[in-house]
Amino acid sequence: MTSNLPKKLLRTITRSILPGVLFMLSLASCNNNTQEIQELTSKTNIQEDKAEDVMIIQSEGGKVKARLFAKEFVINEVSKPPFWEMRKGLKVEFYDDSTRVENTVTARYARYYEQQGNIILRDSIKIVSRKGDELETEELIWNQKLRKFYTEQFVKITTPTQVMYGDGLEANEDFSWYQITNIKGILQVNKSEMPE
Repeated sequence: MTSNLPKKLLRTITRSILPGVLFMLSLASCNNNTQEIQELTSKTNIQEDKAEDVMIIQSEGGKVKARLFAKEFVINEVSKPPFWEMRKGLKVEFYDDSTRVENTVTARYARYYEQQGNIILRDSIKIVSRKGDELETEELIWNQKLRKFYTEQFVKITTPTQVMYGDGLEANEDFSWYQITNIKGILQVNKSEMPE
């Protein structure tokens, strides 16, 4: 009977302890970063469709009216309300009926709510019109249905003859008409004397 004891003891160790040791070793060999796992399984990532280096063309009656370029384009149809987002900047070119660029809009961030027809632009926004007028602000709303830009933030408009500052703005889509809500100052300048 003593000759069977080591074999029984070895079987007991093999059946009860060895699986636990192997399990512990397998856990120790895992190298998953908790933050990476949370990012991969987060509800936001599951809801979003992403694309990089996107160009969207808007046309009416067979004529190109606008082209949008975005480095990262995200669509979230599950959110309430659903939205499209450009987190890494965008550039939009608006065209006239002869497909000449009427104005160019750039910003570091934008979010589009399709149901309302609103695009919210944020961070380093710049609009340059065909005639050379420039608008700079940190937040701007473009209503697609009304074809107008709005903001209540600080704005700076530079034209060939003056620089205007103020809070709040309303402008049409081609930037041929604009109105600063609360003008803070106007400087008359000679364009040749303005720094590049």
